[in-house]
Amino acid sequence: MTWPEPSPDDERDARAGPHRKTRPLLARAAGRPFARVDDEITDRDRLWVSAHHDRPALPLRVDPRRGLSEVDFAVLEGWFARL
Repeated sequence: MTWPEPSPDDERDARAGPHRKTRPLLARAAGRPFARVDDEITDRDRLWVSAHHDRPALPLRVDPRRGLSEVDFAVLEGWFARL
């Protein structure tokens, strides 16, 4: 997937809305369930996804210092099993 170039709206979104990757990911998901694993996910992203995507979605934030952990893999495995 190609990410959009940063725009002037990105600074506003960083303060009040979702990360610049969130909207394109929802568009790409096109109503399908999806999981996103990223170290930049915030509550604003989770709120945006829940308000604009009516299918299952898992925005999973990982610690950028350690990457994916055993707990993260367990969360992903459980989420996929429930689909």
